Amino acid sequence: MTEKPSLADLQQRLKAFAAERDWEQFHAPKNLVMALSVEAAELVEHFQWLTAEQSEHLPDDTRHEVALEMADIFIYLLRLAERLDVDLLAAVEEKIALNAAKYPAEKVRGSAKKYTEY
Repeated sequence: MTEKPSLADLQQRLKAFAAERDWEQFHAPKNLVMALSVEAAELVEHFQWLTAEQSEHLPDDTRHEVALEMADIFIYLLRLAERLDVDLLAAVEEKIALNAAKYPAEKVRGSAKKYTEY
């Protein structure tokens, strides 16, 4: 079984990919955020008119297209994190802790209300 690359490995591969094509000049954080937003919109297109049930049972070809859109989003997010020197794993850990404090399970279980509404 092949070991999966780390986030740092992926970031290095993506940085090298961009450098080989002289694309670093286009990968300012502003541009990466805009590209990420476009890719997120392309992902939304696949779900736009589906029911909740349909969205959970995508045809194989649509599921594959969705996976590739998700990869595009992840790629731009990794590039943005590398450019801004953000440790994504540390940021996720911090955000989970903040969300746990904002949304204590005993208060919000089964509710979709925002933390300011309870």
